[in-house]
Amino acid sequence: MSAKVLNHIQRALFPREGDDLRVLMVAPECTPYANVGGFSRVLGYLSRELLGLGVDVRIFMPKFGQIDEGQYHMEVVFEGLEVPTGADGGEGEPLICNVKQHQIPGGAIVYFLENMEYYEKRANVYGYSDDPLRWALLSRGALEFLRHSDWIPHVVHCNDWETGHIPNYLRTVYKNDPDLLSVASLFTMHNLQYQGVFDHRDTSEIDSDDGRSEIAPLFSKRLTKQNFMKRGILYADVINAVSETYAKEILTPEFGEGLDRLLLEVRSKLFGVVNGIDYDEFNPRTDKLIPQNYDVESFGKRVKNKLALQKEFSLPQGEDIFVMGFVGRITEQKGLSLVGEVLRPLLKDFKAQFVIIGDGDRKYKDVFKQLKEEYPEKVGLHLMSNFTLPRLIFSGSDVLLHPSKFEPCGITQLEAMRYGSVPIVRAVGGLADTVVSFDSQTGEGTGFTFRGFDKWELFAQIVRAYENFHHPAVWKKLARQSMRADFSWAASAKRYVELYHKALHFRHQDLVAQGIVPTGGGS
Repeated sequence: MSAKVLNHIQRALFPREGDDLRVLMVAPECTPYANVGGFSRVLGYLSRELLGLGVDVRIFMPKFGQIDEGQYHMEVVFEGLEVPTGADGGEGEPLICNVKQHQIPGGAIVYFLENMEYYEKRANVYGYSDDPLRWALLSRGALEFLRHSDWIPHVVHCNDWETGHIPNYLRTVYKNDPDLLSVASLFTMHNLQYQGVFDHRDTSEIDSDDGRSEIAPLFSKRLTKQNFMKRGILYADVINAVSETYAKEILTPEFGEGLDRLLLEVRSKLFGVVNGIDYDEFNPRTDKLIPQNYDVESFGKRVKNKLALQKEFSLPQGEDIFVMGFVGRITEQKGLSLVGEVLRPLLKDFKAQFVIIGDGDRKYKDVFKQLKEEYPEKVGLHLMSNFTLPRLIFSGSDVLLHPSKFEPCGITQLEAMRYGSVPIVRAVGGLADTVVSFDSQTGEGTGFTFRGFDKWELFAQIVRAYENFHHPAVWKKLARQSMRADFSWAASAKRYVELYHKALHFRHQDLVAQGIVPTGGGS
């Protein structure tokens, strides 16, 4: 290897003092352009915090048809990008794409991979039979763009299974590319349950992907059976889960989704970083989406939002009524089976109401529709997604129910706490990391927690909350403690910077082991 190339690699592995650390985040969605899953907001908020720390962070995502170029003025930065479709780039006609760019005001530069067939013509972000092709195209397209760019990141930050092929491509197809050889990769697992378009829990031995075979060509049926999540875990320099507890839980069969043994093998490169929320956007003192603004010091004003919440859902108004809320996907993961079982006796015998916002599985939605028929003055339903009504629940409900079967991090409990809605959660994953169980002896805590996935444990904590709610001084102190909890992105962003440097360190060690670069630091 020439001295010039070697010096280039050393500079890439060891940014000099004064040089910005360069990071490219790749994901299928990012706020404000496309918002489906929770990590669209993660990328938007995290990238802004990283910029504040001096990181030159940029984002790469598809150019979906619903992204309004009139609202987000874009410029073409690369026209006619040829993305190979074969396993090694030597077979099959390439797919032709363009790359456009837009800068979030006060935020990161965002690159958009434009392709009419696979992004522009699609009405939705997810849910297509050729999703593996679409995400492999995104992954390969990002790396091909970098090969033609004068901006090369030190680290590519990949997010969830859709981008799991990037670390695989880097260490196989592009292993000899002098520009990409030194690029390290961080793979963030936002939810281990999703590993591809197949059911990983019911995969035959023949169809099972070992993760080490050659990546299938983009138009091959074999691509649909490859486990993108497993490949990201195998090939990335560093991997992380979105909370410290979840990072430990996934090492067990109960939470590991069939990947626990692999994760145990690579645990030396596995870390946990809890997600945060944007405390400027989620601020009850300035939020224009709630009827009455307030803060910790003016907590008494919050009751007006409770009355407005009850009115919005045509429920009897009363500040002495115990209002429970739920916001999120209506699925088994979120513990809706437990909620459905405990609500009937609670609503029957307690002066309480329940309001739910979200979309999801029909069988659980039917449960809540039945409860509404039985208790029309105690149950409020909005069984579809909504981006404004959740703020009314956060600012108006007394408690937020979040009894998840598993929870990589969870965001709604953080948003609820910010607004003084006390969370009742199962102590798993990020819920265990973010909610401190209320101690009735000391008065300390930020919510109510239970451990087993059991309806009676949930029932007991709701009853505890109900009883404490009827002691106004105790409840006010608890709610205000919940509001004061700090899960802003600032601390998490610093942790990600540490992981980026760790990824570079591990990448250097790997290159030393291969004999590509000498032992020691940069020149």
